[in-house]
Amino acid sequence: MTHVSERSAGSNGAEGGDRQPWTAGAGRGPRKRSATYAAAGVSIDAGDRAVELLKAKVKKTTRPEVMGDLGGFSGLFRLNTAKYKSPILASSTDGVGTKLVIAQQLDIHDTIGIDLVAMVVDDLVACGAEPLFLLDYIACGEVVPDKIAEIGAGIADGCRYAGCALLGGETAEHPGVLRPDEYDVSATGVGVVEESEILGQDRVEVGDAVIAMRSSGLHSNGYSLVRHVLLGAGRMRLDTVVDDFGTSRTLGEELLTPTKIYAKDCLGLIEETDVRAFSHITGGGIPGNLNRVLPPTMDAVVDRSTWRPQPIFDLIQAKGRIEDSEMEATFNMGVGMFAVVSSDDADRAMAYLAGRGVEAWQVGEVLEGTGQVQMMGSYTRG
Repeated sequence: MTHVSERSAGSNGAEGGDRQPWTAGAGRGPRKRSATYAAAGVSIDAGDRAVELLKAKVKKTTRPEVMGDLGGFSGLFRLNTAKYKSPILASSTDGVGTKLVIAQQLDIHDTIGIDLVAMVVDDLVACGAEPLFLLDYIACGEVVPDKIAEIGAGIADGCRYAGCALLGGETAEHPGVLRPDEYDVSATGVGVVEESEILGQDRVEVGDAVIAMRSSGLHSNGYSLVRHVLLGAGRMRLDTVVDDFGTSRTLGEELLTPTKIYAKDCLGLIEETDVRAFSHITGGGIPGNLNRVLPPTMDAVVDRSTWRPQPIFDLIQAKGRIEDSEMEATFNMGVGMFAVVSSDDADRAMAYLAGRGVEAWQVGEVLEGTGQVQMMGSYTRG
């Protein structure tokens, strides 16, 4: 994050959809009437303190290509074009959706940044691109330096795990639009890939093996349905201990489990094996994402019996009486990334991933078809 600014000073939402006039300093207690930015609800000093608290963390994400330091009007990155014959830049923008609501309710803010980075860099690596740098954006009702520093620390941690630089960003204070305790986050990442090595459906062949990589849980999709089913209709509390989750593990802890970052694992797999394509399983689930890397003349067979989804998926489905098709269209069901590899390299791919601590297994193969994902069998239970 390079600096803090106000991007809007609009109106508070009210019940029934009506908008009420915003008053300076709303939510912060009485203030003297004065024509200052602070009186309007924006603290430049608090923003500066938040940036100072983050500098050490951000510095740990640097790469040799990074030029300058935090505080400039833009982040500078020297692209080493000598490494490539025809470098192609890849970009991705994302957020973490309503998983933020859980973090805010629990007042735990140091993991949501990992989710944010994962959603961006794992999209980048899906085409074979190495994530180079990331820019973040945090919008909040009130800049509380320690809280912003916690959010930013998670983003910095995620960048280190992915091997990319946190090049800069923005923290914007939105008094009157967001409550003092509310915030939202987004990020944009940039990566690079040799043009001749771009992964995707053009490389996929009949007979290729489909390899699954275990997710860490829900990741960052489907939380509006999760909150409705578990916290709304299900009337569960975030501090409820759920036996199936493990010793003394609460629902809140499970829901805030950070999204797995696969970027380095995938880049290493490209070096070690003949990878045809990756599919990052986000919104739309397995059928809605794996089909994006299939040619129109081929199908992918996925055998559900080869794995057991984590208990959180069983809990959500049981509490909400959710149909199987709705679950699979909304959640990752225990798989965060698929790799489509040459059949000759399937065993090698799984051995390589196991060596990196990634649980991986073959779920199926690519057959002649019409660009569809054929979900076969039933998930392992118990």
